[in-house]
Amino acid sequence: MTDTEPTDQPSSAASVQLDAVREILRAISDSPFDQEGVLRIVVNAMCKLCHADQASIFLPSRDGFMRGVATVGMTPEGAAYELDNETPLTQGTILGRAVAAGDAVQIEDTASDPTYTWGGRPVIGFRTLMGVPITKEGRVIGAVGLNRMRVELFTESEVELVRTFADQAAIVLDNVRLLRTIERQREEVARYLGSTVSALVSSPDAEKLLAGHRREVTAVYCDLRGFTSFAESAEPEEVMAVIREYHREMGAAIVAHGATLEHFAGDGMMLYLNDPNPIADHPIEAVRMAFDMRERYQPVCERWRRDGFDLGLGIGISVGYATLGRVGFEGHLAYAVVGSVANLAARLCSIAGSGEVVLSERAWARVESVATARPLGELDLKGFRRPVAAFVLTGLKAATQATRSLLE
Repeated sequence: MTDTEPTDQPSSAASVQLDAVREILRAISDSPFDQEGVLRIVVNAMCKLCHADQASIFLPSRDGFMRGVATVGMTPEGAAYELDNETPLTQGTILGRAVAAGDAVQIEDTASDPTYTWGGRPVIGFRTLMGVPITKEGRVIGAVGLNRMRVELFTESEVELVRTFADQAAIVLDNVRLLRTIERQREEVARYLGSTVSALVSSPDAEKLLAGHRREVTAVYCDLRGFTSFAESAEPEEVMAVIREYHREMGAAIVAHGATLEHFAGDGMMLYLNDPNPIADHPIEAVRMAFDMRERYQPVCERWRRDGFDLGLGIGISVGYATLGRVGFEGHLAYAVVGSVANLAARLCSIAGSGEVVLSERAWARVESVATARPLGELDLKGFRRPVAAFVLTGLKAATQATRSLLE
């Protein structure tokens, strides 16, 4: 035994290295999308702990070339050059040698190495160079370069430390790649599910809400008056062009007002508000959306009319409780609203004339403080045993009108 008691405390150098690794891991956790910022932390740590005068991280730019993405220790002009210009992966560059070797490579003195021919950058005076590839599952995804103004090879411990930092850089690059892939997939999913439902699918409460829940919603149904006869007489290409433009304009209003599209079939579109995202005063928001739809539709309708297509927009709105959740079968699932509130909105839409927005009695009671309407009386609607009172919107009250009345 020795006179000195063993200790669990790391050496000073090891402690500094451990702190550097911890800082990188914290940066990865706190800023997963900030690739440039995290890599800058990596090169700072490498340059400091390996006693280099300059350090850079490079990523592939095109076949046979890499470009700097993070650098430290250079003049502003030198750093700008490093970041704006490509380095060829040849035997005449330290990066090319490191990538070819698949491991750390050093040049002891660039002044006496005739095979080092990289003269593409300004003469800076670096003498000793080291390059280390950044790999992921055996594939090179980047490289690290460290330089010294003096002639002094990096020690084996320094080389090993750079390998460790290269592994950290690989984690950063792979995390960003995965996160960007997930984001692209989420955006692609949103194209099919709608932004509100795609956000729900990836939320912590997804399974609970998808399994089914009950909530008050405002259901909105819209379709085109005269579409059936138009589709029978028009060319298929004309029908598709009309449908696409109609969906595009209505979709913009749906997104702007936070509604959820349940489905569309030809010219018919069923949507609802207050699920999965809660919306305060959702009946009022639905009325504002209906006015927005009319405003967006008017110039489109005029253009179609000049082409000989007489198509009007009808909208039905109802308010009530419904069950919402996942329906369908494996491989073809959807998020749907089930309840009479959806059926009522569709029936009200069917009686709406061109340019009309028809509300149920319950919906009108919730919006009469901000809108004006005329009663249609009690109507016999298919699927409802009792007559249903309905109202046609005629405008927004001046005190709450964001835009001019569209129905004057």
